Amino acid sequence: LVKTMEQHLDRASQAVIRLSAALDDYAEAQEAIRELSAYYGSNDWKQDYADDEKGLLPPDLKRGVLSEDAIWNLLEDNRNLNFRMQELVGNLGY
Repeated sequence: LVKTMEQHLDRASQAVIRLSAALDDYAEAQEAIRELSAYYGSNDWKQDYADDEKGLLPPDLKRGVLSEDAIWNLLEDNRNLNFRMQELVGNLGY
């Protein structure tokens, strides 16, 4: 039993360390997500999109934020992840 519990301890300890680091990154990214949310569909986004359509943006400029799906998908993934975390915390049972 001790051997099994040691394996559980090692696995869980590593998972907690990785999750803690990931949550730090995730928390830091929330401001960027708020800014992306405000940008998406705004007048600035519409103008940038129109400028891209007219070929006014540099050809080597990344423009994933101007796609119809990139920001939307990120925002939806973020909402789903928040829901998953709330569910997990609510179901810990200890």
